[in-house]
Amino acid sequence: MADQDRTPGSAERQFTIASALSGATLTTADTSIDYRPIAVMPDVKVVKIGGQSIMDRGRSAVFPLVEEIVAARKQNHHLLLCCGGGTRARHIYAIGSDLEMPTGVLAALGGYVPRQNARMLQMLLARHGGVFILDDDFEKLPLYFNVGCIPVMTGMPPFGYWEKPTKGGRIPENRTDAGVFLSAEFLGVKRAIFVKDEAGLYDDDPKKNPQATFIPRISARELLARDLPDVVVERIVLEYLTRARSCHEVQIVNGLEPGMLTRALAGEDVGSIIYKD
Repeated sequence: MADQDRTPGSAERQFTIASALSGATLTTADTSIDYRPIAVMPDVKVVKIGGQSIMDRGRSAVFPLVEEIVAARKQNHHLLLCCGGGTRARHIYAIGSDLEMPTGVLAALGGYVPRQNARMLQMLLARHGGVFILDDDFEKLPLYFNVGCIPVMTGMPPFGYWEKPTKGGRIPENRTDAGVFLSAEFLGVKRAIFVKDEAGLYDDDPKKNPQATFIPRISARELLARDLPDVVVERIVLEYLTRARSCHEVQIVNGLEPGMLTRALAGEDVGSIIYKD
């Protein structure tokens, strides 16, 4: 019946849908669309709990932070906690590299360790509303916050086997720092907080060089240009920061110093600030 109702020549007729990108190749820069992404959940506090710097230290470092996190939740902060991998992740990277594993395999293997840390942190927060979430649960964040939960997840971005080739080696460039920053960028959060075991950013590793100079505030472009021998966050984060639309600042605080996370959550410029200029 449908064939009988068809008008002559309609089978050869082509239809197009009007679109600003209908004739674009998508392989070159296109400025025909005014891109201003919405801020999905800009009031969320995205916090990375360091793996080697915090979780690997055990209860002496983790328990005081748990108390600060619980207190912050009672003050109606919406917290998204993301965990780093630490020493165990470094160990699997070393073994995988020795076995000539591709970068994508290392990224997949390295993602298991921060997930373990996230599960442990969630258990410590369970009676206070801590809930462990996977990548696919990310869209449920509004629900978790509305019922008073503290979502805890891995900081590792879910690139896995599709991790980008690195510039000068095999270790994945997009690790847990990158995942935390990209989470903040997606949510529309203006500042991501990284809890480490140092006061902030230095011009060298202060653990190895006691004369290292503290840097309280610096732009991402300047920091990249200085090409310091040691940087407290993954260098890819600095590159992302230069072209970010929403997350314009990264704050590094010392989680071993009581009250520093609380002050950072309150909006104080403690620690070091790396910003988009």
